[in-house]
Amino acid sequence: MKPDFTAYELREKIRTRELSPLEICQGYLERIREVDGEIRAFLTLNEEGALKRAQEIEQKLGEKREIPALAGVPLAVKDNICTKGLKTTCASKILGNFVPIYDASVIKRLKAEEIVILGKTNMDEFAMGSSTENSGFFPTRNPWDLERVPGGSSGGSAAAVAAGEAPWALGSDTGGSIRQPAALCGVVGMKPTYGLVSRYGLVAFASSLDQIGPITQDVRDCALLLNFIVGHDPQDSTSYPYEPPDYLEALGKEVKGMRVAVVKELSGEGIEEGVKKCFSQTLEQLEKLGVVVEEISLPSFEYALSAYYIIAPAEASSNLARYDGVRYGYRTEKAENIWEMYTKTRAEGFGAEVKRRIMLGTYALSAGYYEAYYGKAQKVRTLIIQDFERAFEKYDALVSPTSPTVAFKLGEKVEDPLKMYLSDICTIPVNLAGLPAISIPCGLSQGLPVGFQIIGKSLGEETVLSLAYALESEINFKRKPAL
Repeated sequence: MKPDFTAYELREKIRTRELSPLEICQGYLERIREVDGEIRAFLTLNEEGALKRAQEIEQKLGEKREIPALAGVPLAVKDNICTKGLKTTCASKILGNFVPIYDASVIKRLKAEEIVILGKTNMDEFAMGSSTENSGFFPTRNPWDLERVPGGSSGGSAAAVAAGEAPWALGSDTGGSIRQPAALCGVVGMKPTYGLVSRYGLVAFASSLDQIGPITQDVRDCALLLNFIVGHDPQDSTSYPYEPPDYLEALGKEVKGMRVAVVKELSGEGIEEGVKKCFSQTLEQLEKLGVVVEEISLPSFEYALSAYYIIAPAEASSNLARYDGVRYGYRTEKAENIWEMYTKTRAEGFGAEVKRRIMLGTYALSAGYYEAYYGKAQKVRTLIIQDFERAFEKYDALVSPTSPTVAFKLGEKVEDPLKMYLSDICTIPVNLAGLPAISIPCGLSQGLPVGFQIIGKSLGEETVLSLAYALESEINFKRKPAL
């Protein structure tokens, strides 16, 4: 089987017995063997487990037994989402051999649907980065151009979907880590409303910002996967007590007459000319659909990047304190006492970017500086939330480019962290406000994909998906990369 189908199509072909789950699983494993030596999207391949699950589903089908909705459809999972019995390293040497004894809530939900987990995908270490070059093991390459990055931190998941190594994948988004790699790899990526998808079993980076979401080939697959991962979870204290709708029903809804605002602060300075051109053309396509498009200014957004890089490292500093070599994970062999063991374990186990953010966060939380930095950043966050609320009084959605640039060359920004941080300038405000947003491919610049971001109000996933679906049909982007 050639891995050319969307997940939705695979589901239908399994139901009609046109394709068998085993045939599908073997097709994707073969594709991974064929191209992953160059792309390096996977950290851990679950070949034995995937084939076993596919055989079990095949047996059920042979016995004419009922199967769940997603049975037999393969999935790739970002390596910071816990999978029982399958390594979860967060692409860090400090968790190099960590095998969880439980499943994250999203994995539990998907296993109940008998989905086939192909393996765990590469990422920036502890989700800290925008290029997947900060992985503690190796960088992932972009299927459109192997000399370029796939984006990050969910770069492995986005590259796997773009290269046909998986029909869809799970990622996590703290400041753009689903949407930015989706944009750079020419696929669809969605960050749901904060609290809509359980974070239980997601290894924490910044707890008030992290959110699990889908990376898919198209908007229909995105809505389908979202249907199965959302829902209240008592194991996550930030989980919404909310009965979600069927997101597939939002697709195909009339968008004519909707009001959409272009955020001036996210679409002007710092955006590459080729990206601007694709963005402008997409706005014209929106207008063709009968959508009213206007420009607005949200002045607080100018400070979003600065606020984020105080809040996120501060939370990371607290969350990553647990990796001390005592209970699990890597432990140095060169220590003479417990204090030396703590210091050397963390020095040897964490990569440069993680250390940088831990130090930034610890400083921002330290006595005498807390109010000047962390306290002030939280006030800026409140202003950003208020700006969004005012905008949504008048508009159904806000739009911007997803990434200010197309995929950049490997090594191009590694030595300049500030330049790298600017890769998330368009996506960060969404996380600070806890809102839903999607990135869909909208064209090519320099032969590389450009992403278009649609932002909705809290729990406004249906509006975001209906707009994205209508626009996707109008754009008709050809998803297959050069590889």
